[in-house]
Amino acid sequence: MTKISSNDSAPLVIVAAGGTGGHMFPAQAFAEEMVKRGWRVGLVTDDRGMRYVENFPAEWIEQVKAATIGSKRPDKLLAAAFKIRAGISAAKKHMKKVKPALVAGFGGYPSFPSLSAAKALRVPIIIHEQNAVLGRVNRVFANTAVTVASGFGRLDKIPANAEGHRIEVGNPVRAPILTVRDVPYPEVGQDTKINLLVTGGSQGAKMFGEIVPAAIGLLPEELRFKLHMVQQVREDQIEDVQAIYDQAGVTCELKPFFSDMDQRLAATHLVIARSGAGTVTELSVAGRPAILVPLGIAMDDHQRANAESLEAGGGADVILEKDFTADTLARVLEEALRAEEELQLRAAAAKALGPLTATKELADIAIKAANL
Repeated sequence: MTKISSNDSAPLVIVAAGGTGGHMFPAQAFAEEMVKRGWRVGLVTDDRGMRYVENFPAEWIEQVKAATIGSKRPDKLLAAAFKIRAGISAAKKHMKKVKPALVAGFGGYPSFPSLSAAKALRVPIIIHEQNAVLGRVNRVFANTAVTVASGFGRLDKIPANAEGHRIEVGNPVRAPILTVRDVPYPEVGQDTKINLLVTGGSQGAKMFGEIVPAAIGLLPEELRFKLHMVQQVREDQIEDVQAIYDQAGVTCELKPFFSDMDQRLAATHLVIARSGAGTVTELSVAGRPAILVPLGIAMDDHQRANAESLEAGGGADVILEKDFTADTLARVLEEALRAEEELQLRAAAAKALGPLTATKELADIAIKAANL
């Protein structure tokens, strides 16, 4: 964690965020911008969020126990209710002590106690929704918030009364990805390889490791020989995937994790990936076309909505998980790879959707909401 020297006269914003990278990365970008503008930052998250706090610019971090209300078992519902009530009480006590000028919620159940306490104490609230579907906690506070900042133009499940104070700002992205935007789309020609980047993440690597190589093997020989695969593959799948690509005559680089994702993205012609908010935003900022496979179990099917936003803009094809077979992927790939000039057009279409000022706009919204 980055320690920030305290200046008691500076206004304080409490950042409340759930414990996934999808919530924490935008929260960190926002916090860094607020510190640059002379604010103090406090962070409230859960044990999962603590994995992301090493460089979070907060002068203090409060860890809360996240309680979900998704269970139908009465005993679990009762336990969650007691946990939430205790969390709200603790948050109120803490806020009375530190006197925040603003609470900024970035989604996830750990943000619920802080937002509830802020509402009770009449502390201004803003919320940021990364996905194209408003999350459960953000939905509860959408009407209370001064502003609902959204990552996409589309925002499903937003209460009707909250639409009037919604502002599309986009999702903040990591600095290395922003630099990819200045890298021209790689040339496509008869004598050049077509680079395919496959990144499945924790919720897709196994499935992609099974289906993508099988689909590549179904492509016509002249297309296979033009391909170079860069694929995130689980450690226990690497040997089998390598053998399939060798048999298909396809060159490849296989790793469980790529630390230089910005460089890989810059060199690629086409991406196969899940459609989390961060992934979709990074593709649009970088300007790279994609085949997106939304996670079927994602809450409120929000990955499908994210993917459809890029698809509607002409930057992606979408294959639902239930339809994601080797035959289907091979068909979509062949259509894309044979239309090489269209790949460039699709890259430009994706790039046109890329948000570049999300972090600064969020900070502007925060300062206005605090009325300072």
